[in-house]
Amino acid sequence: MLFCSHVNDNCALDFRYVNAYPVYMYVATIPNRNSPPATLLRESYREDGVVKNRTLSNISHWPPEQVEALRQVLKGNLAPAPRLEEAFDITRSRPHGHVAATLGTMQRLGLPAILDPQASPARARALAMIAQQVLEPGSKLAAARALHPQTSRSSLGELLELGEVDENDLYRAMDWLVPRQPQIESALARRHLSDGTLVLYDVSSTYFEGQHCPLAKYGFSRDERRHNPQIVFGVLSNGEGCPVAVEVFEGNVADPKTVATQITKLRERFQLQRVVLVGDRGMLTEKRLETELRPLEGWDWITALRAPQIQKLVTDRVLQMSLFDERDLAEVRHPDYAGERLILCRNPLLAEERARKRQELITAAEKKLDQIVAATQRQRQPLKGAERISYRVGRALGVTTVAKYFRWEIREGKLRYQRDQQRIDQDAGVDGVYVIRTSVGAERLSAEDAVRTYKRLATIERAFRSLKSVDLNVRPIRHWTPDRVRAHVLICMLAYYVEWHMRRALAPVLFDDEHPGEVKTSPVAPAQRSASALRKAREKKTPEGLPVQSFQDWLGDLATIVKNYVQPRLKSLPAFDVITRPTPSQAYALKLLKVSL
Repeated sequence: MLFCSHVNDNCALDFRYVNAYPVYMYVATIPNRNSPPATLLRESYREDGVVKNRTLSNISHWPPEQVEALRQVLKGNLAPAPRLEEAFDITRSRPHGHVAATLGTMQRLGLPAILDPQASPARARALAMIAQQVLEPGSKLAAARALHPQTSRSSLGELLELGEVDENDLYRAMDWLVPRQPQIESALARRHLSDGTLVLYDVSSTYFEGQHCPLAKYGFSRDERRHNPQIVFGVLSNGEGCPVAVEVFEGNVADPKTVATQITKLRERFQLQRVVLVGDRGMLTEKRLETELRPLEGWDWITALRAPQIQKLVTDRVLQMSLFDERDLAEVRHPDYAGERLILCRNPLLAEERARKRQELITAAEKKLDQIVAATQRQRQPLKGAERISYRVGRALGVTTVAKYFRWEIREGKLRYQRDQQRIDQDAGVDGVYVIRTSVGAERLSAEDAVRTYKRLATIERAFRSLKSVDLNVRPIRHWTPDRVRAHVLICMLAYYVEWHMRRALAPVLFDDEHPGEVKTSPVAPAQRSASALRKAREKKTPEGLPVQSFQDWLGDLATIVKNYVQPRLKSLPAFDVITRPTPSQAYALKLLKVSL
């Protein structure tokens, strides 16, 4: 039998024999005449037939419970080991997986070096705001709380080594970011744009809460917030919809007036000499083309005609429905568009939908007009006065798009109206018809490809939906100074840049189509999803049996990978971090993103 022959203050035991005789250890309490008793660890052994004792250590400074525990161990009364769950305390858990996925993607894209090659606290805070906009968009005050060590809601602040950060630190980082916007956009353009490339451009607007920013003006509200001032912002992207640059304008700037600054940016800042600019019919108007694009050698465009221009083609008998007897598109020429190609398209499904919607709006407008007629004819307190009646008619028809389909007059205090059937038939004759106009020659771009290219503007519309409501929440804007408004929009654009690449990497486990355009149908017909996308939507899992989720659901799923701060209850052991082991589906998602925990 072995017995302990030595113990230090941490009670590390050493066992041995002495002259083939066992050594016995024990705890002795020795009284002191004028002091508290001394507690000694002693050993007893036999030497030359004589029993001897010696003191190994004075353990008087030990707590009584520790002394008693040692006494029981030396007696052989071993206490049961503590349960594992009682051996440790988890003192903090920080959601980590979604942070690792986002920051890992930003590092893979080289975004820190694009912001500034030199590491600095301002760059780290700017990266934090971009990542936070992907993970949990909100105000800068909310972001500061989420990043502060005492109130952190993820491992983001810790991984970026931000330390204690408040909203003023984030505001200063925004001020640091604004002057770097030109070099940031130029770096993205060098990566994603080249001479002869497609450039998609579109604008949107978003509303303000407040009245103090000089950029906030009343204008056409796409958010249906007519009582709020707004800003207008335009996004440039490559042909695949990857954002490259963003520009902020005052809220009352018309869409066509934003084109000139974008052309200057493409030519002077990005040094592009040949570009095919794609914009919608309200953007690349005839005046913009004449003054901004036609004078530029090597610059082409793809856009569409507006309704009055289409009606003129009908009047000139250039657009005839017989052109669509065999195909849903036809290419024509017109002297008003010298040097351009006009591609006539007709979508029967779109025609049916527009006819149905028109009829519903006309019927709804007639109900409102009938109520006004009844108000002018009632016996008690009838509606009187041409001015008051006109005001009511204006309110009834002003918010609709069908006022042009009615003729009305006020005679002898009574309202009379009727449908303008000729105008209705005129518009119905071109239901489902749209016309693509382009300066790109047929040898470079077929009619079918021209239509497909114009439809790529839908990728920017998808970006606006993501920016404004679905993922990143650029609105409402809470900043007052123009530079901070620009910084906020830039941060949101860069966040979408990160999200765009994350979505492409995660496409196999998203409901998104992995191969858009794989199904070869007529470019005029509605886009068809691929067989793999339909299967994912139906089965909600991949062929390997892994779950298919939305992008936001994947962020939430990865957030369940947490970083736990573990403190052993034995105080002599240091605390340590333990990261949750990812599930097979989480591990596959991280593999797709090419990031690690």
